[in-house]
Amino acid sequence: MRPLTAPRRTVPSQNAVPRRDPAPSRTAYRMQRLWLTPYIRTALRVGLPAFVLTFGFGLYLADDTRRDNLSSVYTDLREKVKNRPEFLVKLLAIDGVSPDLAEAVRTTLALPLPQSSLDLDLEAARAKIAQLSAVGDVKVQIQSGGVLQVTIQEREPAFVWRDAAGIWLIDDTGTRIAEITDRNDRADLPLIAGDGADQAIDQAQQILTSAGPLLPRLRGLVRMGERRWDIVLDRNQRILLPVNQPVLALERLIALDQAQDLLARDVVAIDLRLQARPSLRLAPYSLAEMRRIRGIIPAESDL
Repeated sequence: MRPLTAPRRTVPSQNAVPRRDPAPSRTAYRMQRLWLTPYIRTALRVGLPAFVLTFGFGLYLADDTRRDNLSSVYTDLREKVKNRPEFLVKLLAIDGVSPDLAEAVRTTLALPLPQSSLDLDLEAARAKIAQLSAVGDVKVQIQSGGVLQVTIQEREPAFVWRDAAGIWLIDDTGTRIAEITDRNDRADLPLIAGDGADQAIDQAQQILTSAGPLLPRLRGLVRMGERRWDIVLDRNQRILLPVNQPVLALERLIALDQAQDLLARDVVAIDLRLQARPSLRLAPYSLAEMRRIRGIIPAESDL
C-alpha cells in the first residue's frame, strides 16, 4: 500500500558543490582528435627532433673555424684509411692479350703504382682500354693482394683490307684492329679491297664460303662502287658479281665451270651482273682467233 504521506523533498543547499561533468571539454576533445591524425603524430615524433638537430648542427657549422676543423679531421681520417696497406694497389696484371697489346694497355692507363684503390676509377680505366681498336671486351677489377686485374678479349683478325689509306687487319665485324706494312705479313687471311669493303663483311664471308672450288685460285675480293663485289682469281681472271643475290650467281657459275671448264679457258672476265644474260670477255689473242674462225677478219696467210 502506498503511504498516505508523500516523502519529504530535500532542497539543495546554496553552499553545496556541484557535480563535475566527466565529458571532456570541446578544446580537449579537439586536441585529442588532432593528436590521432597520422601526419601530425609523425611530424611531432620525427619532424620536430630532426628540425632541432638540423638547426643545432647548422648553428655549429655557422662558425668558419669549426668548419675548417671538421674538414681537416675528415681529410686526415680519409688519408689514413686509404693509405692503409690493404687498400694499396701495387701490381697491374693483363691477361688474354699479346705482348704488344699489353704494352699498349699499360701506356694507355699510365697508372702510377702503388696507388690506393679508393683513388682508382675502374669504370674510367675500362673505358680507356675499350677505346683501343684491338680490344673486343674488357673487365677491370681489384683482386686481393693489391693486384689490378685487367682481362681482355682481343679481336681476332678475319680479313686483310686494302684501301687508299693502307693495309689493315679487320675482324668479322669490319672493325680495324691494326695496320700492317705488307699483305704477305698475313697471307693466311683472305684479302678484300675497295672503299666500303669493311661495311659489307657479312656478304664477303658468304661469297668466300660459297666459292669452295675457287678458293685455291682466289686472290681476293674487290668492292666496286660500294655496291657489289668482284672476285679476282689468278691468271688475271675476274668474276663480276651482281648487286643482288651474288651468292646465287656465283653458285651457278661454279656449276657451269664444273660442267664445261669455263674458267680453264682463255677468259679475262665473266660478267654476271645481268643474271638473264651473263657475258664473257676473252683475252685479246683468243678474241682475234675467234674472229678469224668466224671469218670476221682474214687470217694472216690470206693477206
